[in-house]
Amino acid sequence: MEERDEDMADQEKEILEEENAEEQVGAEQPEEAADTSETEKPEEGTQEQDEKAATEESGEEDTPEGEDPKTWAEKRAAKKQAKQDKKADAAKEKIAELEDRVKRQLAEFENFRNRTEKEKQAMFETGARSVIEKILPVIDNFERGLATVPEEQQGDGFVDGMNKIYKQMMTELENIGVKPIEAVGCEFDPNLHNAVMQVENEELETGTVAQELQKGYTYRDSVVRHSMVSVVS
Repeated sequence: MEERDEDMADQEKEILEEENAEEQVGAEQPEEAADTSETEKPEEGTQEQDEKAATEESGEEDTPEGEDPKTWAEKRAAKKQAKQDKKADAAKEKIAELEDRVKRQLAEFENFRNRTEKEKQAMFETGARSVIEKILPVIDNFERGLATVPEEQQGDGFVDGMNKIYKQMMTELENIGVKPIEAVGCEFDPNLHNAVMQVENEELETGTVAQELQKGYTYRDSVVRHSMVSVVS
């Protein structure tokens, strides 16, 4: 009897141990399922984000519910065209700005070139006037010397050579724009004449140049030397 009771006790003990083991396994399985579900959720979210990013990169979006796919596609195309037009307008504005800058630089260069040409011309005119002023006394001496030659020596070879040299010099001066100022018989002009004395002359009106004491010259419409004259009082 005692041995039988011990066997029954051992069997009951084994059954209790098996039941406890099953309960522990059952308790562990929900935790694993929970862990699995929690682990899988981020993966599903990550997949949705990847799909959304891919859709944005491709420029395509799912048609909203209740929206006509054709109308939605037209709206998408119009939006895309608006973006392209905006970029094109920005590019046109940039091109116009660059063209305006180039035009301004060309205008500044043209102004600089014109200003340089004017300065160069002014320097040339100044140099030419200086040379002419130095030559005019030589012309005066030629005229005085030729005026003192007696009538009987006018055909002399030396005198004839001096006349030719004088005429050549006057021709070259005229070619570069040097001209004598008219004085005798003309009305006195302070811009052209320099009155050094007054004389009486019944044949001429008052204010008329009666005599030219030194010939004046102009160079390209500007006075190089005023005529020295006497004026009728």
